[in-house]
Amino acid sequence: MAFVYFDHNATTPLDERVLAAMLPFLREQYGNASSRHDLGITARRAIDTAREQVAALVNVRPPQVVFTSGGTEANNLFIKGAAEILKPSQIAISGIEHPCVAKPAAALVRRGWAVRKLGVNRDGVVDVNDVDAALQTPTGIVSVMLANNETGVIQPVAEVAQRARVAKAWMHTDAVQALGKIAVDFEALNVHAMTLSAHKIYGPKGAGALIVDKRIELAPLIAGGGHEHGMRSGTENVPAIVGFGAAADLAASRLNELAPRLEKLRARVEQGLVQLGAVIFGNQSQRLPNTSYFAFRGIDGETLIIELDKLGFGVAAGAACSSANPEPSATLLAMGVAPEIARGAVRFSLGASNTGQQVDDFLNAVKNVVARLKNLTAMAV
Repeated sequence: MAFVYFDHNATTPLDERVLAAMLPFLREQYGNASSRHDLGITARRAIDTAREQVAALVNVRPPQVVFTSGGTEANNLFIKGAAEILKPSQIAISGIEHPCVAKPAAALVRRGWAVRKLGVNRDGVVDVNDVDAALQTPTGIVSVMLANNETGVIQPVAEVAQRARVAKAWMHTDAVQALGKIAVDFEALNVHAMTLSAHKIYGPKGAGALIVDKRIELAPLIAGGGHEHGMRSGTENVPAIVGFGAAADLAASRLNELAPRLEKLRARVEQGLVQLGAVIFGNQSQRLPNTSYFAFRGIDGETLIIELDKLGFGVAAGAACSSANPEPSATLLAMGVAPEIARGAVRFSLGASNTGQQVDDFLNAVKNVVARLKNLTAMAV
């Protein structure tokens, strides 16, 4: 049986149409976009087109799109770039942020900033009342992801942004996981900045973007030739940027068809998991249509993942585990999930190529593996 991939929140396969758009710029159209000759002008025009495509996907003007090497760089660009401009005060981030937001935020402490973690409820949603409490303290930066990468729970970013603006704070959202799965509208969210990534929407790795409200100023992370309006110096990765643009067009064209189909498949897998005794995390909240986060009591998540991999199914650990120091998911702990249950967490994330038959085969494999692991546990006792 061919390997079945259910880890699309980690990365997505490069779509053939995206690859076709990239290939000329990996071969004959190899010019530097800063060059004044024909090859350079062709590269510059290709970047301009990609900027328009990405801008259209999130409802902004093309000059607001700053291309980066990925989501991690974009998050760092905003947090560190804003901190360089603003007077040190408080940065408020949700307790379920990706490390590429949490770690640069924590690093600001050395520069006189205070970090405030915003609480989430048991359903994985940021507590807006805690946002109000946090903003009683002078705050310069607020960052809340649009959708959690583990649970898929969609966050009330527009509500948080409205409060942040009243408090005169700059509002950022990491929309990496949401892009291509739900409609993402920069203007409707009312944020000052937004992070995107190509490889989550069937584009190439190594391309991302920070969408910036032109009324704010950020200090660049990388100084040099003044590329990307002075926000990100360095010769542009033309093939990857072109791929990002093509992937953005693709995402826009099939969102209305793909999301409902994946949601039906997700409901199918969750119905089967619950019948097998699984706990589903965040299922009382609005979630990304492709994402399910579950655990079986008494079953280690890493062990389940390894056994499923042997049977040809790719899923992900919910926890950042190692054999020496197993740590349960910080997201689940923030939601109040008991550590012994959180250590069993497994993330299942669907993509465009997945089918109902694959879901049924997966459920059958889970049933057999869980039964075997429970028997082994019972024998050990």
